[in-house]
Amino acid sequence: MKPSNLRALVAREAARLLYYRLATEYKFAKLKAARELGVSVLPSNREVADELDALASLLEGESRIKRLVQMRREALALMETISEFNPKLIGSVWRGTVRIGSDIDIIVYSRSPSAVIEKLKRTGYRVVHVESKVKAGKELEGKKVYVHIYVELKSGNRAEIVVRSPEDQDVKEICDIYGDVIEGLTIDELRRVLAEDPTRRFIPQR
Repeated sequence: MKPSNLRALVAREAARLLYYRLATEYKFAKLKAARELGVSVLPSNREVADELDALASLLEGESRIKRLVQMRREALALMETISEFNPKLIGSVWRGTVRIGSDIDIIVYSRSPSAVIEKLKRTGYRVVHVESKVKAGKELEGKKVYVHIYVELKSGNRAEIVVRSPEDQDVKEICDIYGDVIEGLTIDELRRVLAEDPTRRFIPQR
């Protein structure tokens, strides 16, 4: 079988593992899929993402589109609540690739994670967990510690809010799945998307 066909098979199996939460990271999903299929060829993250997207659409149908719009509206309400921390929507709700079990991913900028937590609690949001995670930076910058705030919404959906330093606001990150810059959406940008094209996708062309 051609390497390209083998890659497609591995990508499809890796997507299945990710969809059913049998793997949580692309890297491990690809390795596990290749091992199960008895091959050594690995697809790119983008190839797996495309297969995962197709699988989610096949299994979830129209409900997937409704879920996207609902989660974008919930994201906007949450971002407006913590607007003083310059929130930005990223992840699958920004991209337009939500599926069952997806979270709302938001970045905020503050020197005081406790201030963000206090604002969330004071405005009725249920903070279910808070933890610090280490993220490796560039060689000269070393590692950075970000606080992750997990919120459960009344709908049952979840949000993960990452608190970063205000100095990081202009830092551009490259997506390890699509290879583009993670631009995300500000409050005004998300509001405009919901008004003009609520199911718009933010995925680079191949």
